[in-house]
Amino acid sequence: MKNNFLIIFLGLSLFISVNSSVAQQKSMKKPVSKKTTSKKTCCTTTIPNRLGTNTTSKSTVSNLLKITDNKNHEGMVWIPGGTFSMGGDNDQARQDEFPKHQVKLNGFFMDVTEVTNAQFAKFVAATGYVTTAEKDINWDELKKQLPADTPKPDGETLKAASLVFVPTSGEVSLQDYSQWWNWSHGASWKHPQGKDSSIEGKDNLPVVHISWDDANAYCKWAGKRLPTEAEWEFAARGGLTKNVYAWGNEKVDEGKFHCNYFQGNFPYKNEVSDGFIGSAPVKSFSANGYGLFDMAGNVWEWCADKYNNSSYEAFNKIKLAINPKGPTKSYDPDEPLVEKRVMRGGSFLCNESYCSGYRVSARMKSSADSSMEHLGFRCVSN
Repeated sequence: MKNNFLIIFLGLSLFISVNSSVAQQKSMKKPVSKKTTSKKTCCTTTIPNRLGTNTTSKSTVSNLLKITDNKNHEGMVWIPGGTFSMGGDNDQARQDEFPKHQVKLNGFFMDVTEVTNAQFAKFVAATGYVTTAEKDINWDELKKQLPADTPKPDGETLKAASLVFVPTSGEVSLQDYSQWWNWSHGASWKHPQGKDSSIEGKDNLPVVHISWDDANAYCKWAGKRLPTEAEWEFAARGGLTKNVYAWGNEKVDEGKFHCNYFQGNFPYKNEVSDGFIGSAPVKSFSANGYGLFDMAGNVWEWCADKYNNSSYEAFNKIKLAINPKGPTKSYDPDEPLVEKRVMRGGSFLCNESYCSGYRVSARMKSSADSSMEHLGFRCVSN
């Protein structure tokens, strides 16, 4: 087992190392429904969180960021309004994807691709913005969500870092994602595989290690916003009805390559059949019916909504939800004390044999300050 503070940063849902007390170990376990947590993988229902960062105050962010007029909608495509059935379409769908419910949306513009390194670099150059992953951890905030007797890590452990995927040397238990996630100091959007890596020559790759807070800051500067979860799913479906994937119902590992995903045996053998060992340049795969690229796989994408595992149940008594904005309260039974936001689309670490995050209805979540090698975003605009 890796050091116990890495485990803390990986979502508070794994066993603490042998040096921790039995009481601490018990406090880490969360009672969850059998259906929603039968497997913990790269796309586990408790994706790793990055907790307790020193964040910039709202007033400071407001002063840093100048809202841009975006009337020309360059690099965006119009998504026509309409009514659709939101929620799971096959037996891979998890409990939080039900019940299916009718949603009506106004039309909106959406970025054709995920925000790229080049686009994010322009934002940083214009504002001097510092991302969550580039800030040290705030222990006073982090300890509020840990067992009372958890010792404070050394100062080095609390230095700025983010989560980087590291393949294992062989087969491991998929119940323990600390086996393949590394808390890497110096990892950030500029150094996606760790401090010695670079985005030089990778302008057209999606920017990653982006927290929900970072994504919102970019949106404000660009005169855009994050999509609601309903907008994201409607757009991902591309005009198709009751289809599992953005391209239809053909499974991801059948026919041509539909998206960037993990081929082989996760987390140790990536066959790289599609030519991409990590994230792929945007537009590497075919667009969906609305002309949107990478709505499946490549990197997870933040949505505006708070995550609540039972939020769809609120639609049981509503025949038609009009422009829903998501629940007012976040709740995840895996980590009830952590407020979370929705992520959609899956990533290059998803695999059909155990993880289907690239399904159009698949929901994921993490805390707003989480940042990882497979996490990015795209924007929408009215």
